[in-house]
Amino acid sequence: MIAEILSAGQEMLSHPIDLLPHAEEAVRALAQSHRIVMITKGDLLDQERKLAQSGLGEMFDAVEIVSDKRAPTYSTIFDRHGDGAERAMMIGNSMKSDVLPALEVGAWGVFVPHGLTWELEHASAPEGHPRYAERPDLGAVVELVHEIETQG
Repeated sequence: MIAEILSAGQEMLSHPIDLLPHAEEAVRALAQSHRIVMITKGDLLDQERKLAQSGLGEMFDAVEIVSDKRAPTYSTIFDRHGDGAERAMMIGNSMKSDVLPALEVGAWGVFVPHGLTWELEHASAPEGHPRYAERPDLGAVVELVHEIETQG
């Protein structure tokens, strides 16, 4: 039984990373003119491995692997890597862990739905919030950033 569990774990670790649609293009485009920080939750070594296998690692200005994704965590990261929450945008597929805490500290919160989001990460969208947006994929986020910048 233990051998089967270890084998399954090794198979998972060797599974190739599949990027979300438009992920590489979006990160590449935004990295040309913006500071890009990946904020992810999970096991340090596993998250580092996934980032290395993704081929996107060098495009990020910083990577923060955190134990929780709550408002104080985002506030600290936005201050450390930028000009604070007011000039930050968190993009993610978890309403509960990515979008809502970012909005709580004054950042933009952009929800990009994904079919494989854990049930525990679901929450109601903050409809009507002036800094909330939903986009169908990461490519559409690039357009959103440009819209926000042109509005002032």
